[in-house]
Amino acid sequence: METNKRPLDGIRVIDFSQVWAGPYATLLLALMGAEVIKVESRKRIDGSRLSSLTTGQRFSGFDSSTVYNELNLNKMDICLDLGQPKAIKLARRLVTISDVVMQNFRPGVMDRLGLGYEALSEVKPNIIYLSSSACGSTGPERAYAGYAPGFASLSGLASLTGYSDGPPFTMGGRIDLISATTSAFAIVAALNYRARTGEGQYIDLSSSESISVTIGDVLMDYTMNRRSRRRDGNRDEVMAPHNCYRCKGEDDWISIAIANDEEWRAFVDVIGNPDWTRDEKFQDAFSRKQNEDELDRLISQWTINHTKYEVMDMLQKAGVAAVPSFSSKDLFNDPHLKERGFATELEHPIMGKTTVLSPPWKLSATPARITRHAPLFGEYNNHVFGELLGISQEEI
Repeated sequence: METNKRPLDGIRVIDFSQVWAGPYATLLLALMGAEVIKVESRKRIDGSRLSSLTTGQRFSGFDSSTVYNELNLNKMDICLDLGQPKAIKLARRLVTISDVVMQNFRPGVMDRLGLGYEALSEVKPNIIYLSSSACGSTGPERAYAGYAPGFASLSGLASLTGYSDGPPFTMGGRIDLISATTSAFAIVAALNYRARTGEGQYIDLSSSESISVTIGDVLMDYTMNRRSRRRDGNRDEVMAPHNCYRCKGEDDWISIAIANDEEWRAFVDVIGNPDWTRDEKFQDAFSRKQNEDELDRLISQWTINHTKYEVMDMLQKAGVAAVPSFSSKDLFNDPHLKERGFATELEHPIMGKTTVLSPPWKLSATPARITRHAPLFGEYNNHVFGELLGISQEEI
């Protein structure tokens, strides 16, 4: 039975992180009920309030960024200039009444401010402290700058992503989101551990390593066999056909993946058993793989005569894996995603009605949910400093 409770109700997070890799992690916690207090200042405002590196957008004022709104739903926001000694004292007081600290400064910065794990564990011994950086806080690469293209490149994933005749593809901000999801998972695991043992944890998260774990088979292949896998577009090492094929329409495509001879025969029936499918070059999986260039060309001659949705319907009904390449507009209009509650409309005090992505998972008894828009700059100063810390209005 569904209740109003959420999994992380009663957990308070102090969030010193900025842009994507940190804020998306604390967003996931906030969707699950954690009370997230984001710390900013005019000297160090979250860059996503001002612009979007991925789209080139720039936003007027501190409270009109659609990107910031998406990444900071359900959170509070306070202003503390961490260059001031009194601000450090206030930050430490906040930690004493909190459960988790999240930060993605360069390694060493928080320690120099007096807000590193060693310092904060003295005032809150069971604090869970996650430091997210490009390569972790130890080792020869600790000082590397932390941006998503760097994570993707250092991890090895970028060198595997892209077409065989093109450059590596770094995948932009989505790499930040993988790192952030890893951070959120680590924090939840630490909360479970603390619930059993009473002990806090220091989590030193390397964003590049959090991406490397997605290519474990490639790393093992090199370790064991000294083979360096190369990027090959949408193709698979074994399956053929396995590619993205042009369809009728403006830049419309569909991905098709056939794993065995049974699926191949079903595919051949759908496309009308043309003569070329009886050629020996395509009679078994090995032969199809050996003649993949020609196979892809012939399949494209069929797909180009149909819309991507027509191809999807025909092949899926026959038990063949096929899914269109969706644009953002396609995703927001997709009937399956609509039924799943993929997007939520919110009223924002500056931007008006906005559409944001809903929590990406479903929980039956304690569902994650969006309760409010992202906070305005410094919106919760009075609540946090006054009600939580008991500071007078004059001092605030």
